[in-house]
Amino acid sequence: MGNASRAAIIGDRRITGVSADVIAELVAEIGPLWHERHQARLASRPRKRAVGAGAKYRLVFVDRLLATLVHLRHATTHDVLACWFGVDRSTITRAIGEVRPLLAERGCTVGPGVRLRTLAEVIDHLGASGETGIIDGTEIRVRRPAAGRKDREAFISGKYKQNAVKTMVVTDADGRVLFCSPARPGSCADITHARQLGLVKLLADGPAVEILADAGYQGLGAQTGERVITPPHRKFKKNAPTGTRRCTSASARRTPRGGIRVKHGIAHLKNWRALTRHLGRREHMSHTVQAIAGLLSHQQTADLTSARPM
Repeated sequence: MGNASRAAIIGDRRITGVSADVIAELVAEIGPLWHERHQARLASRPRKRAVGAGAKYRLVFVDRLLATLVHLRHATTHDVLACWFGVDRSTITRAIGEVRPLLAERGCTVGPGVRLRTLAEVIDHLGASGETGIIDGTEIRVRRPAAGRKDREAFISGKYKQNAVKTMVVTDADGRVLFCSPARPGSCADITHARQLGLVKLLADGPAVEILADAGYQGLGAQTGERVITPPHRKFKKNAPTGTRRCTSASARRTPRGGIRVKHGIAHLKNWRALTRHLGRREHMSHTVQAIAGLLSHQQTADLTSARPM
């Protein structure tokens, strides 16, 4: 790709979803990691090549990063990207497969130099800052598994009756994404997914944190010492037991507003077309979701930093 075309892609935020400054930070951060892993793969081969031997790359790392960003932002097919960058389709597939995991491992950026990569780090961050967290699950449509596969029915969502995978999203009170979990089959219930991620143990043994959730997480409040606040169960709308009155009144005030905030955060994620309907391999969904969450949070942090008065 020529320098003029590369500059046009970097200069227009609508193409990649992130600004030129963020792309420069990504190149400086991920470039050395990609080169290190590439050299490690070459060193692990049975047949060793001399330094500098072998075919030369036609797609430099900056172009590999740009191709991955365009693919995540617009769900552009590998064939189209191959024509755009002037390489073979397999080169684009290999480039995206190498860069996407590196983007996923970065975690979500909540401040300059502050990253949250695990759910435990998110709980500690909320406890240290005194902020309220909001959790919700979202589903992403995927291709139907092949006939005869034993876990084929596991991907059918009970809510939307379609093949999907599910991820749990954690945001703060302003709707900024703090964490996206690895993808699970669509038949997994929201509360089951939260338990499998260890949320109950983290809240029970961790700092005093308040988490807002919707009706799909009813039952976590009793297991976490009322740290998870959900709407009241329909059988408790009238004549609720004494022990549930306080939680019920708090839920009525806080969960509707919290639900809107987390939906806004999920909507910002779904603006990246790779999450509207995934047509690729389902095995890549966890890296895709976490990579987009990291890019979105990085751009949101950069926008907030630049908007603050000096």
